[in-house]
Amino acid sequence: MFGFFFSTERKMRDNAGNWLQLADKILHYRRDQLTGTQAQELRQKTADLQLKLKQRADAGKLKLGIESLEGLLQQVGGTFYPKSAMVENVEFFLAAAIIVLGIRTYFVQPFKIPTNSMWPSYYGMTPQVFKQRAAEPGALAMGARLLAFGARPHRLDAPADGEVLIPVGGAESRGAVHSDIVTGQSWLIIPTKVREYTLLVGDEPVTVRVPLDFDFDWLVSEAFFSRGEGYSPEGFHAELRRRVNTGEFEVHVVNGETLRCIRTGRRVRAGDRVLSFDVLTGDQLFVDRFSYHFVRPPVGSGFVFRTGNIPGIADTYGDQYYVKRLAGAPGDTLEIKNYRLYRNGGPITGAAAFEKNALRQGDYVGYRNIGDLATGKTMTVPSRSFLALGDNSANSADGRYWGYVPEKDVIGRPLFIYYPFSGRWGPVR
Repeated sequence: MFGFFFSTERKMRDNAGNWLQLADKILHYRRDQLTGTQAQELRQKTADLQLKLKQRADAGKLKLGIESLEGLLQQVGGTFYPKSAMVENVEFFLAAAIIVLGIRTYFVQPFKIPTNSMWPSYYGMTPQVFKQRAAEPGALAMGARLLAFGARPHRLDAPADGEVLIPVGGAESRGAVHSDIVTGQSWLIIPTKVREYTLLVGDEPVTVRVPLDFDFDWLVSEAFFSRGEGYSPEGFHAELRRRVNTGEFEVHVVNGETLRCIRTGRRVRAGDRVLSFDVLTGDQLFVDRFSYHFVRPPVGSGFVFRTGNIPGIADTYGDQYYVKRLAGAPGDTLEIKNYRLYRNGGPITGAAAFEKNALRQGDYVGYRNIGDLATGKTMTVPSRSFLALGDNSANSADGRYWGYVPEKDVIGRPLFIYYPFSGRWGPVR
């Protein structure tokens, strides 16, 4: 009982102190806008409440003093009091935004993996193919998959009877399948650039639009040239190389454009599914921006960097955030032999992905002799720079093509995959 009494007294005294601070603020900031009578009344009511506090008046008397002062403050407070709910909400969200921006700038930043250059350590956007209409998720399942995995459905039906053909090549193509970059929509209303792919059923085109970074070759490989589970554009690419060597193409003209097409052997009737798949979102993770201000990034760590000072990227794509694996520090010499990465003459260490690639273990495809690390070539990292390579060496635009990452552009290291809610959710491995 006594504890409750003293608690109430203490809260009322604290409340009175807060009101006195507000009254003092209004008196100082609005002195030139108050009439002489208003200023005198404000001083008097403030002094009355201060006296009650000094004399340790009971909670009831303090409450009366506060109510008397509040009534006057409502008349003379201007923009300081009373505040509208809108003003209070705006102030709250501005303060929250400042805090969030500070955390994002100096400590932890969210980052989305767009491509599969780091597969299978980190996932970019991936396809899930449904080869039978009965296997497609229903409406409820689609909603659940959207929430859990960011899955967005794409269903293509045949406009006519015929064999499904895959147009290949073209200046805008990201990989082997022919594509065009067009204007689409993000979240149904925001204009954005997307990639439009065209398949043929006989001579009739059927198109689908997907995000720019989506690996459509992987999708085609899974749907028409499947080699089994995992990352498999190589099945399609191997078939494409064979067709190139033997000249096995069909030439079709679509909308005035001549397209070279390869056959899939799949024949459909009008209205049948040509292709059914979901695009699953890439890993979204938190990046530690703090640690690398004090310690040098270790070889083997995943690391995020900006591309604005890398001409081979910035000239085409501008200043972006990339994530790769740090393979070389200043002074290191790198070489690839028989799918293994060598650093300073010996097999590289520092990450499990290095050894898994060397052994081509699981979904790791092995390091490939491409670009500046083609067969017999080496790369020596200059001072104040790093060499970044993707774990998915067969499909990674990395330092082999565009060189080195300036030390000043290193942002941080991946910490935690917070979305999607898959088996990869949690601390990064």
